[in-house]
Amino acid sequence: MPISPPPMLSVEEALERVLSVIRPLPPERTPLLDALGRVLAEDVAAAEDLPPYANSAMDGYAVQAADTVGASRDRPARLRVVGMVAAGHVPDAEVAPGTAVRIMTGAPLPPGADAVVPVEETETSGDWVDILTEAPTGQYVRPAGEDVTAGEVVLRRGQVIRPQEVGMLAALGRREVAVVRRPRVAILATGDEVVEIDAPLAPGKIRNANSYSNAAQVLRYGGQPVMLGIAGDRVEDLSAKIELGLSRGVDLFLTSGGVSVGDFDLVKKVLAASGEMHFWRVRMKPGKPLAFGHIGGVPFLGLPGNPVSVMVSFETFARPAILKMSGHTAWERPTVRARLLDAIPRKDGRRHYLRVRVAARNGEYVARLTGGQGSGMLSSLVKANGLAVIPEEWAQVPAGAEVSVILLDEGL
Repeated sequence: MPISPPPMLSVEEALERVLSVIRPLPPERTPLLDALGRVLAEDVAAAEDLPPYANSAMDGYAVQAADTVGASRDRPARLRVVGMVAAGHVPDAEVAPGTAVRIMTGAPLPPGADAVVPVEETETSGDWVDILTEAPTGQYVRPAGEDVTAGEVVLRRGQVIRPQEVGMLAALGRREVAVVRRPRVAILATGDEVVEIDAPLAPGKIRNANSYSNAAQVLRYGGQPVMLGIAGDRVEDLSAKIELGLSRGVDLFLTSGGVSVGDFDLVKKVLAASGEMHFWRVRMKPGKPLAFGHIGGVPFLGLPGNPVSVMVSFETFARPAILKMSGHTAWERPTVRARLLDAIPRKDGRRHYLRVRVAARNGEYVARLTGGQGSGMLSSLVKANGLAVIPEEWAQVPAGAEVSVILLDEGL
């Protein structure tokens, strides 16, 4: 007697089950530039003040503010120039009452000075400078420790390292930094019909696009893809490839294909026999068949086989898992509310993810389908910059309906 399949999980239930067993990876030390985009695994404190000394924010003249009181273009304050200091050099003159020192941006403030007058507000004549405006105490002076004081914790564990954090770490003299290790993600395509991407297309064959789209997604979200090639529709072939991936020390296993209900869909069988199966159906389209479990102690996601299904499933489940492993605490993509310009006359009881092009128009966002929505039509995903999310309970979608759109690109 046939066994009834388990009930389909909602997207939220499935994602919760996946993330409940995912843990951040241990830290490692890495060269500064390799830390970009990764999660800091230590607090970073300043060993000294930044800037380490008071310096000028402008090209001009270092003065005593008291000497400029009442100065104007009609009644300038005349001061004797007793020296000059450039950035990277130490002042060799002191500013006494009635004197000034020519100073460049970033140069240390000479002893005795407490203000800087920009060069545009001065006129020079030989060894004398006319100050054409009053300079209050502290004008254009960057005091020592203005940015960061010695001992201050500047960056906290858990922060994502952006270019500005790289700059701060460099300013603090850090050539290396502790970050969460990148996840190593095994990528394996399955099916006798799948051939390498440079192979000629014989009848009944398709190229292995899924492994490359998944590898690109892994790279985009900070993981390291471990390419395992293609496993044919034989239990021993699939098992051997899985063992190969485990021997390479992967942190997450991704397969594409072999998770539906056909006679040759072997991923679920191997996972159930050699590992642990948690679920294999999700109430979404595309991407209903999705196996999740463990094998050899490694989390395992069996993604569908159609190219759009595999990418949408990756975005929904593998992406959050990789980000959590990498130490991130937020993985939701930005969304907007948009008016869908196309009608969807019929829809089943699953959550649909429609490929759309979303744009701002007349103070609102609008979205239009990018083409056919079949799960094998990768071209419509190429043209899309968003996924319109149609709730499970909607039986149809009239043109003009407002929907949530997950943004796939950095901006609109």
